[in-house]
Amino acid sequence: MKHTTSKGSLLLLTILWLIAGNANPDIANTKHNLSVSGPGTVKGSSETEICLFCHSPHTATAAVPLWNRTLPNLVYIPYSSSTLQSSPGQPTYASKLCLSCHDGTIALGSLESRDTPIAMTGALSGRADLTTDLSDDHPISFVYDATVAAQDTQLVDPAMLTGVVKLDPHGQMQCTSCHDPHTDLYSMFLVTDNAYSALCVTCHKRNGWSGAAHASSNATWNGAGIDPWPYTSFSTVASNGCESCHTPHAAGFPETLLTQPTEEESCLVCHNANVAGTNIQTDIQKGYRHPVSNTFGVHDPVENFNTMARHVECQDCHNPHAANSSSATAPNVSGDLANVSGVTIGGTPVESAQYEYEVCLKCHGDNANVPSPLIQRQIYQPNLRLKFDPANPSFHPVASVGASNDVPSLIQGWTESSRVYCSDCHASDTGPGAGGSGAAGPHGSSWQFLLERRYSITDGLREQASLYALCYKCHSRNSILGDVSFSEHKKHLMKEDSSCSVCHDPHGISATQGNSIQNTHLINFDTSIVQPSSSGRLEFIDQGNRKGQCYLTCHGEDHNPEKY
Repeated sequence: MKHTTSKGSLLLLTILWLIAGNANPDIANTKHNLSVSGPGTVKGSSETEICLFCHSPHTATAAVPLWNRTLPNLVYIPYSSSTLQSSPGQPTYASKLCLSCHDGTIALGSLESRDTPIAMTGALSGRADLTTDLSDDHPISFVYDATVAAQDTQLVDPAMLTGVVKLDPHGQMQCTSCHDPHTDLYSMFLVTDNAYSALCVTCHKRNGWSGAAHASSNATWNGAGIDPWPYTSFSTVASNGCESCHTPHAAGFPETLLTQPTEEESCLVCHNANVAGTNIQTDIQKGYRHPVSNTFGVHDPVENFNTMARHVECQDCHNPHAANSSSATAPNVSGDLANVSGVTIGGTPVESAQYEYEVCLKCHGDNANVPSPLIQRQIYQPNLRLKFDPANPSFHPVASVGASNDVPSLIQGWTESSRVYCSDCHASDTGPGAGGSGAAGPHGSSWQFLLERRYSITDGLREQASLYALCYKCHSRNSILGDVSFSEHKKHLMKEDSSCSVCHDPHGISATQGNSIQNTHLINFDTSIVQPSSSGRLEFIDQGNRKGQCYLTCHGEDHNPEKY
């Protein structure tokens, strides 16, 4: 039979808790005061006692400390992630006590010390009602020891947790590691203020965070669109810190505890010019773009670059914990790509790319899941890692200085020893490289192939500077049309109306499939326009400095061969 808790026993219980240092008289002023005097909207209709909603000196359960609620006997869905080194199971110890209210399955007024439930007004809702699905909440009830910290090098050694964040006596992370149910000095019953992620970084030490833009930016929300920080009272990116993107409870994207429901929304809620200065959202809506919204939940931080399904998300190229505004020169990564994984030109995956092209090669290298080519080349090679190989006869100087020491068409500022970024060509058509004020980088463009400027591949168009604006960014139009490097450039472009792409493959020529003597000067014919000569040959033969001959048929003319 249950018994009513007397005022004397309640006083004794309170004194015991105060002596033990586990209670705080300020609980009366928190939402955990479920008595009629409580400040919250959820409370007893007439009950005046405070502590009995959790504790009782008599008829309590076996759970410590003198627990006055029935413990849930349910199966919960725990948090899971491919990057998690621990193994959260069913809730234990203190977390199970918390869930006796916060999973919403047991009436708040149902107590061991009362024969009938206490009448309540209001009910738990929103993030206070965790339900039995804990997959969208920070993991709990797992052993956090030196082994876990050693496996995940971005976790603090638990031996360092000597402050307000504590593990339970069993060495487990529990709800009470972050929340103190008896006092609410910092909101949400947090054990310390989480401004600038002070609480989060007690356990999490993300590489690059101290210098990251998200850790220092004073940008604020302009009030338009979706509130990027719906669960905090902080007003800047820096003061929100981790909570600029993440939330520990009721996450929209559970595996990574992102506040928003999709990966890209977590970025675009700020990078649509409502918080960040530039508008990425406009770029990813252009005709040619990295289609971050085309897939959902496909990206995995530990994915195999060679076998992963074709997809792209913002975090494939950017590490939000390390990205910063530092500049760099080709081929080195800039701060935007700091601490992002990549693949070397030799094909080796690296945790932190040193060069920009290594980030690109994760998707545009050895992965076989590539779309059909838009240009039918004589030498077909979709793997850009192989096309940029420095051992090749010709390539744009991305992974190495170019193969030729004679490129007379280069405009001032470029030389045969220059290096280029992939993003020198593939970038927003409204970004700074194109003379605009939009975002930099290959987010989206109005030009085909996600190019910064126009590069026409259409045969039969009379040459104009605007058609090949991308080429003329580095190569002098006057030099090209003046036939300085090739005696028939002007004829091909202005009389035959041929596109640059009819003869040139801008990435490079793979030596594994082409002839190492031929196919210099990025020669790789478009076979939808160029066919074999009358003798059945289709080839370019380099015969030395600015000399060569071609075997082919193009625009009805048989070159068998044509010398220059």
